[in-house]
Amino acid sequence: MAETYIRSPQKIVATIEKWLAERVQEAGAYGGIVGLSGGIDSAVVAVLLKKVFYNQMLAVIMPCHSIPKDREDAEELIDIFKLPSAVVDLTPTYDRLVRALRQVEENIEPLALSNIKPRLRMTTLYALAQSKGYLVCGASNKAELTIGYFTKHGDSGTDLLPLGDLLKEEVRHTAAYIGIPEKIIQKPPSAGLWKGQTDEKEMGLNYIDIDQYIATGKVGSDIQLQIEKRIRRSQHKRNMPPICLISE
Repeated sequence: MAETYIRSPQKIVATIEKWLAERVQEAGAYGGIVGLSGGIDSAVVAVLLKKVFYNQMLAVIMPCHSIPKDREDAEELIDIFKLPSAVVDLTPTYDRLVRALRQVEENIEPLALSNIKPRLRMTTLYALAQSKGYLVCGASNKAELTIGYFTKHGDSGTDLLPLGDLLKEEVRHTAAYIGIPEKIIQKPPSAGLWKGQTDEKEMGLNYIDIDQYIATGKVGSDIQLQIEKRIRRSQHKRNMPPICLISE
């Protein structure tokens, strides 16, 4: 994709920092909280929160049958940027819930089980945020939001989406600009829902094509059909639940 469509990371950082400060002030809150996965998107959000709110922020590691390397990368980021942090191990809670569910339905869809993890993380973040007077900040970018690559009421369950207008490549440029370690920037994007899972493998699309579609509308016809099908099928994720209106 042409560099023409990548906005300046300096402008992106300045705009997001100002926006975060304004949104938190408007809400009468004190700072922000983010789940730290070890990936690039949550790393960028965490560092920007630190830059804006100093110690009135929290980066939360929430392992749930997670890949150990992801936690190591998250902990390294915490050390480098001196991020206020916490660890809440959701593995026992997840296991207990799955056992209870299997007493009702033995053959639960594997994807349904995987989606429990981001929903448990959302619940955890809101419990901590409400206790501290913080707003929950999500890490979804524009590519993910556009095609619906997020868990409904999971990683979409947030108060603020600081990266929601950024192409994936803009997230990478921004990460480099604010000093995120190169190994996190270059790590294949993954929700970490199961071993070997990557975003692009699961989507059947790559971020370069999604970015180019969003920025220019110019991609191959097969890719365009795939993207537009995903946009249509995921529209419910971006809308409030429909209300049944009763006539007078």
